[in-house]
Amino acid sequence: MAKTITQSVVFKNVKTGTLYSMFLDSKYHQAITGGMPAKITAKEGAKFSAHDGYITGQNLQLVKDKLIVQSWQSVDWAKTDVDSTFILLFEQKGKDAVIHMTHANVPDKEVDGVKKGWTDYYWAPWKKYLASMK
Repeated sequence: MAKTITQSVVFKNVKTGTLYSMFLDSKYHQAITGGMPAKITAKEGAKFSAHDGYITGQNLQLVKDKLIVQSWQSVDWAKTDVDSTFILLFEQKGKDAVIHMTHANVPDKEVDGVKKGWTDYYWAPWKKYLASMK
């Protein structure tokens, strides 16, 4: 049975628009995830890949600086596993931005790795990247 992962992450002294753009721009996405090739764009309906094709999917809904909804699949998942739904909701709280992440329909055997992966390959590197820009 598939599971849902939820996480909320606070980024200090940054605008939601910056985080939104970082996620949907191939150059930034690649830079902040350790140089792994990414092909992603801020176009609704566009297909994407990240981590050199390890992750693939499609942009289902985009609301500039506020919301990203994607279908999402990993090469580690079984061929019979359906795509998961990945949602990033961006909230401005004063000078800080909060990302509320929901990753639904993650295969049971992949939940621990995916949960850890969001911190190891996204949230921690994003914070490091943003700190280096100040």
